[in-house]
Amino acid sequence: MNILDKIISRKKEELTLAKQHMSIDDLRRLPLFDRSCYNLKEFVLDPNRTGIIAEYKRASPSKGIINELATVEEVTRGYAEAGASAISVLTDHDFFKGSLQDLKRAREAVNVPLLRKDFVIDEYQIAEAKAYGADIILLIAAVLNSQEVESLAQYAKQLGLNVLLEVHNESELEANSFASVDAIGVNNRNLKDFTVSIDHSLALVNRIPASFIKVSESGISDPLIIKQLKEEGFQAFLIGENFMKTNDPAASIGQFVKELSNLS
Repeated sequence: MNILDKIISRKKEELTLAKQHMSIDDLRRLPLFDRSCYNLKEFVLDPNRTGIIAEYKRASPSKGIINELATVEEVTRGYAEAGASAISVLTDHDFFKGSLQDLKRAREAVNVPLLRKDFVIDEYQIAEAKAYGADIILLIAAVLNSQEVESLAQYAKQLGLNVLLEVHNESELEANSFASVDAIGVNNRNLKDFTVSIDHSLALVNRIPASFIKVSESGISDPLIIKQLKEEGFQAFLIGENFMKTNDPAASIGQFVKELSNLS
């Protein structure tokens, strides 16, 4: 069993417990459930923003603890002030040391789109995302079949959420390019062995229809890489641990954006 299989197995156990604790109707009664979501495309294409989707992540299965000291409030505010187009918040507990409370605290701190970064396999998790302040949900083609992707994306759209679909290869892309998806992200990280290469993005960028926001995910540690990806047609760039692995993620993204602007 690889790490992805372990995560999904654990996710199913978590879902059973969560549904016993709080129903979807209970989630719908939470204050944030009725808020209108920010539009991801508007923020990505805003010329005053960077296209960066910056991530708040304490740990990962491949790297262990990344940063347990920086608070979600200070980091997300720093990301927003630096011009991030959106912010990704890890909510998986067992493997990434995150929580839905992190998402809620980020929502209270910033006024930019928030992505609930987790392994979504059930409508319940999408309702949770809405109830805790997310604007975007992630669907990972590697853990869902096409019918599940379409159904979950349609449910997310019913709740007013944006949908980011993550793919790793051309077959996943072709099988899941549904109208209910807003953005397609090419993950440069192999989820089975966690090796990283932006060649995954470069190989698929011209296969992604122009109707979708094109996102390159993971392995982006240098402004020059963003410049290259932009030239190839990508509009957004999910940066995971590059900022979080520093002592001051807010200062780190500020310096990164400054260097990026100098390349323009």
